[in-house]
Amino acid sequence: MEKVNECGTRIYVDADACPVVGIVEKLARKYGIPVTLLCDTNHVLVSDYSEVKIIGAGADAVDYALIGLCHKGDIVVTQDYGVAAMALGKGACAIHQSGKWYTNENIDRMLMERHLAKKARRATKKNHLKGPKKRSREDDEHFENALDLLIQKVLSNKEI
Repeated sequence: MEKVNECGTRIYVDADACPVVGIVEKLARKYGIPVTLLCDTNHVLVSDYSEVKIIGAGADAVDYALIGLCHKGDIVVTQDYGVAAMALGKGACAIHQSGKWYTNENIDRMLMERHLAKKARRATKKNHLKGPKKRSREDDEHFENALDLLIQKVLSNKEI
């Protein structure tokens, strides 16, 4: 580890099917930040760096456990807008696996768009969507750069 994290920042990852765990751990090692990976009993995670918490099955069980653990100044990695909104409400920072930062300025719009898309799917009775496109090296690089910048800002106590 290059540095020791003196400000108490932790990274929490909503790790069920999360494709960026390796990148998170790489950067966490670089900055000396502890990581907690949370997953449900349907997933098996092993890490030589992160603490792994397996949460009992149940709708949103991992989400609520993650929010119960995070604090102001922590970083949350999630693709769930609701989890991101709750993390922001606690003063944590949140980032999507695409590299997009969730902020107090964009979260309401994102939640509304999700709601409207769900409502449209219900109206057309198309509840099943295609999965996301295959992740590329560029996607990983974008996420890594965005997370690195976010970590630097959090550790230097700069406004996000």
